[in-house]
Amino acid sequence: MSVQGDNCASWEAPEVAMPDSESWVSIETVAEHLAVSKDTIRRWIKRGLPAHRVGRFWRLRLSEVDAWVRDAGAADQPDDSGGDGR
Repeated sequence: MSVQGDNCASWEAPEVAMPDSESWVSIETVAEHLAVSKDTIRRWIKRGLPAHRVGRFWRLRLSEVDAWVRDAGAADQPDDSGGDGR
């Protein structure tokens, strides 16, 4: 099988639509954003908080986290601050 040089030079990669350009953030960033502990974020990931494993790290999108919290994904969770919930 031979490859003609003209065909290779004119080939273009197909356009791929990227869903959005929002950055992926760490558990630490999400914990600061929501004013909860990193352990709380890890528990919420087990309960369905949208997150993706990249190697040994979790990465999340703040817009997905905010939507999950608004949709009561974080409901019925004990207060992680150690205080009386005020």
